[in-house]
Amino acid sequence: MTRTATEEDVVGGFASPAAGVGTGPAMRKTTLAALPAAALGAVAAHDLLQRRHAILRNFPVVGHARYWLEALGPELRQYIVAGNDEERPFSRDQRRWVYSSAKLENNYFGFGTDNDLEHSSGNVIVHHRTFGRTYPTHGAVGQEARLPSAKVLGGPRGRRHAFRPESVVNVSGMSFGSLSGNAIEAIDRGAAEARCLHNTGEGAVSRYHRHGADLIFQIGTAYFGCRDEDGRFSLPRLRELVESAPIRALEIKLSQGAKPGLGGVLPGPKVSAEIAETRGVPAGVDCLSPSRHAEFDDVDSLLDFVELLAAETGLPVGIKSAVGDLGFWQDLTEEMAKGVRGVDFVTIDGGEGGTGASPLIFTDAVSLPFRLGFARVYAEFARRGLHEDVTFIGSGKLGLPDNAIVAFALGVDLVNVAREAMLAVGCVQAQKCHTGECPTGVATQNPWLAHGLDPLEKAARVTNYVRTLRRDLLKVSETCGVEHPGLIGPHDVEILDNLSDGRLLGEVYGYQPGWGFPSARDQQEIAAIMTATDEPETGTEGPPETAEEGEPGTEHAGDEEPSGD
Repeated sequence: MTRTATEEDVVGGFASPAAGVGTGPAMRKTTLAALPAAALGAVAAHDLLQRRHAILRNFPVVGHARYWLEALGPELRQYIVAGNDEERPFSRDQRRWVYSSAKLENNYFGFGTDNDLEHSSGNVIVHHRTFGRTYPTHGAVGQEARLPSAKVLGGPRGRRHAFRPESVVNVSGMSFGSLSGNAIEAIDRGAAEARCLHNTGEGAVSRYHRHGADLIFQIGTAYFGCRDEDGRFSLPRLRELVESAPIRALEIKLSQGAKPGLGGVLPGPKVSAEIAETRGVPAGVDCLSPSRHAEFDDVDSLLDFVELLAAETGLPVGIKSAVGDLGFWQDLTEEMAKGVRGVDFVTIDGGEGGTGASPLIFTDAVSLPFRLGFARVYAEFARRGLHEDVTFIGSGKLGLPDNAIVAFALGVDLVNVAREAMLAVGCVQAQKCHTGECPTGVATQNPWLAHGLDPLEKAARVTNYVRTLRRDLLKVSETCGVEHPGLIGPHDVEILDNLSDGRLLGEVYGYQPGWGFPSARDQQEIAAIMTATDEPETGTEGPPETAEEGEPGTEHAGDEEPSGD
């Protein structure tokens, strides 16, 4: 007898299996329809719990579209959108190199260059040497690639805490505020592991800056971190800060490439309660720094301020500036040539720099690009014989090997990286830094977006990126026959004008013989340091004498005496 469903067989409005209904095709269809939803739920759970990818953690499931498009990107661009070198400010090729380097993935490129050598000008060509003092090496993936500075920072002026920076690649000034706390922590941890310096930016030293890296403390026009209740500079508070944090040098920011002539700008949506407390400003309100310093108003008083800071702290003291009118640099070098007062380092920021929010006219048309601006400033120091006693630091898209090599050839001693470090921790060039809506949690104070960036996971990528950049700089240096990128000179780099003409870098920027190098003593010291540096090298398949320490053979192959019977 067929059993009919009773009230007891119905639970929650659905017939139970015992009722003999709901087990037919309709139920099977319902079960099959639920499988995709369950799969999506599993993917969403995985995305929320994993820590490697901020995009997936912040945007579960839908974030996978970004990686699918990235994988199909070359084919799509080839037929539909843009080429590998057309995107700005960082091209697809440049971003791919940074991402691959940060992940220790294959960062090589195949099928030759896609730079338009035939029709475009300004292409950089490095002159390799057939024979040189050192032999080119292959390097090794993830190697330390130790590259200390060729100059002792603060040494020429006898600062008490002068030191030789352990890395020619360091992190540029990006404040807690412009970047999230998680991004700052990741960069600081990564810089510590890579043994490079981390510039605090003008937003003071936060708790995220205290994870092991040596710091360069930037003093901006609002004196965050060393100001009194009225916003004026406070020497006692600076002393307290220096005693409590791993600060190795002080940098007075006069201007920066993103907004030369303007003070710092932190939009209100990014001024969280924690940032407000760190800086000593109201929360949720635009934080605008003055355009000029209150402690000095000319070169003479600037140098007095520099010497005051150096005497009170014992630290090397320098300045950071974009380049416009050369009058300031002429006055500065004339005063320094008297031999009484001077800066220990000069950081030149190119007008193409861009981690700060700025009006479009300032982003595009105020201050010189790095190469032109730096060359003009370096010439002012060199004409007065000061270039060997000052450490020159360059910033403005120099975290790419070709740009960095040009900078070293022009006379830079250290390069600072900013946006490239952001790319290493996950930035996808969404260009929403000024809105607080960065999807990867790098340039935002939105707690949900920032939580997607895991500091420990991303710290390793910063370390990998810095080491890989150093490795490439070391390999190019050896290809040029020298031990260190600081020994590459303006005669080693050529700038092409289509395929019809090329001029050496020194000719392009009017350098005199001998410019672009450290002193002879510094050259000898850094060559000795690099020669004594021993790191594992990838083996090759050649004879022993082609290895770094191989003994040459005494007989040519095929010339051996035949053995007797």
